[in-house]
Amino acid sequence: MGVTKLLRKAKRNVMIPQNKEALIKHRTWKPEIKKIDIEAIKAEFAAKA
Repeated sequence: MGVTKLLRKAKRNVMIPQNKEALIKHRTWKPEIKKIDIEAIKAEFAAKA
């Protein structure tokens, strides 16, 4: 009997940890907090109105 590789299983064994890592990165991602000047924005809206 010849020996054959189960390519689908080999690919799955590689993809499972990669998918878990991607999922963890996606779930723990937080948006970057930008420092904004609220007073400047209010003044800009007041100038338009």
